[in-house]
Amino acid sequence: MARTTYVLGTGLSHDGSACLLADGVVVAAIEKERLTRVKHDGGNDAAAAQYVLDVAGIKMKDVDLVVQNENFGMFRSGNESYRGEPRQVAAAGAVVSISHHLAHAYSAFAPSPFDACTVLVVDGCGNAFEDCLDTSASSTLEEVPAGLEHLYFEKDSCYAAADGGLCTVAKDFSPWGAKGWPLSPPGTLHSLGGLYRAFSEYVFGAFDDAGKLMGLAPYGRRGPFELPLFDLRDGRAFVRREILSGFTSPAQTRADLTARFQHFADLARWVQDEVERALLYVFEDRVARAGSRDVAYAGGVALNAVANARLLRECVVDRLYVQPAAGDNGLAVGCAHYGWLEVCGGPRREQPRSVQLGRKYTPDQVRTAVLDHRRGSEDFEVVATGADAVVDVAVGLLAAGKVVGWFHGGSELGPRALGHRSILAHPGYPGLRDHINRAIKFREDFRPFAPSVLAERAAEYFEDGGIESPYMLLVFQVRSEHVGALRNVVHADRSARVQTVDREDEPCYHRLVSAFAERTGLPVLLNTSLNKRGMPIVETPEEAIALFRESALDALVLDDVVLVKTTADAGSARRVRGPLAAPGPADVPLLGARISEVALVHDVSRGQERGVAGAETSVVLRFNDAPAPLDVAPDVYRFLSRCDGRSTYAEIAAALGTEVDTVLELARALSGSGLLDHVHRAHDGAAPQPLASGSAQG
Repeated sequence: MARTTYVLGTGLSHDGSACLLADGVVVAAIEKERLTRVKHDGGNDAAAAQYVLDVAGIKMKDVDLVVQNENFGMFRSGNESYRGEPRQVAAAGAVVSISHHLAHAYSAFAPSPFDACTVLVVDGCGNAFEDCLDTSASSTLEEVPAGLEHLYFEKDSCYAAADGGLCTVAKDFSPWGAKGWPLSPPGTLHSLGGLYRAFSEYVFGAFDDAGKLMGLAPYGRRGPFELPLFDLRDGRAFVRREILSGFTSPAQTRADLTARFQHFADLARWVQDEVERALLYVFEDRVARAGSRDVAYAGGVALNAVANARLLRECVVDRLYVQPAAGDNGLAVGCAHYGWLEVCGGPRREQPRSVQLGRKYTPDQVRTAVLDHRRGSEDFEVVATGADAVVDVAVGLLAAGKVVGWFHGGSELGPRALGHRSILAHPGYPGLRDHINRAIKFREDFRPFAPSVLAERAAEYFEDGGIESPYMLLVFQVRSEHVGALRNVVHADRSARVQTVDREDEPCYHRLVSAFAERTGLPVLLNTSLNKRGMPIVETPEEAIALFRESALDALVLDDVVLVKTTADAGSARRVRGPLAAPGPADVPLLGARISEVALVHDVSRGQERGVAGAETSVVLRFNDAPAPLDVAPDVYRFLSRCDGRSTYAEIAAALGTEVDTVLELARALSGSGLLDHVHRAHDGAAPQPLASGSAQG
């Protein structure tokens, strides 16, 4: 019997990851952040490497080859440690280092459906010229000055793929740039990805917010910003850096972003349009050079789903395969495939189309996690077990407007939840979008959600829906007749980042969406990742249950088990989805799920400033979805303290000794800000109606 050849790929950039191949086929792959619970964690790879080895049931000494990448240094100090932490790789049979864009390129080509194609990598910053293994005088678009090879970095690279390998066609480098003003591209001076990231940081204040800028752009107008951001010549894109010096007033806080929302939305629209313009220009040049209009695509810029769809819509490419883990979290995949194909000389193997590449948890592990969380607590109960019962119960909950966490099989590799670590909901139930953003994801209210649609019915609901989009990396327009029915997954410009669900690739998830279609007539579910703002997608059953309990999720499916909340205050089905447009005397309010604490604050210094003896007492509200607390007046505090989920507005007014109309006026203001939810309670012969999606401002 032939011995299995194991190749381990590992990426030590930000968004670190590990991937293990057995005879050229992926056994397991994981992002480091899923294990450490630190968003965008990178550097040392010990935890991620051990995870994939454990899935295979082997040790590092059983690995024939390790292929690795790190952006700066290429392991010149050796492989035994990294950033002061020990590594295991020395125990493997051999260790090889490859450069950044080469790893991205193999991550796109190896799992792609193409035998021959153009492979394109576009990102923020790759390796320095001196570290690249794939350069030649004929492929480098501009000669790098002698002696400065360490200061010029990869910005985009193009390869021709054939016969199971890659040949470099064109590589563009850019000099490194330091930040000289409030906005300038970190890293390479003329990088498309660097520019996009710089504006994302300008608007949102964080390195990892490029996806938010894409989500903000549809709210913007074309016109307020008109100057071209790029000079496009000789097949290359150059950032017009003189324009950037005018941007000296970034958003300082979330409140500042809200106050200047239209300005920043217009800015996002301009940047998105300009990056698309430059990207299409570069694509047209590289496709012509490589000679194939079938393209395998990777690098951080490949996560821009709006630009991806435009490449297809405007026929810049014939077919486009985007690596699902297109950012640096996919480097390990490319390293592993390079090792198998180029170092081991193995044949190209067919890879699984599903990116469910994490470990699967056993029924005993799920049961133990449930029992551990229930010990000493009765805030949820098990209502169904078994595959058939789970789908039936989940569909019933979703059809009734409940929000369900869906944990099934192994976790996905990449930033998108595709039916294994998802939050699911009805795409058309009024108010659900705002409720999920506010009380479950704890994130900005402009952020969109994606539709998961049965692949065979996608064209009914989406323009260009005949194009498969299994990895949620293409944006299509929603057909006008279905906008109302899909209101929770339709963005401001009538677009949606679509996931097409294929029966063969995702049989369990396809079965769920099909059952929902049978119940409701809609072959679409709202799908977003099973996490909250700033937190990696959950990996384990324990993490899923913890999120379920601390958020307003109504239910959680753990493989063949369904958990449902039993307490209203924990976000159960008693909450109306969204604030009420016109609360009445018989309605029952309770504190909004976005409020984390109502606190009395005794401030001595404030009292002294005002000439008051002793401490001045105030009331503040603290939130799950915003860092700054909010001071409230004493009468508001007295009212909120009565909103217990049992008392009606009429009863609260009587207890406070005030008119019910006065209480209802206050309630309307607080409800519109998301500070109040309401218990489902029929009155005047009808159930209370939530506000339309998008009307609440918080």
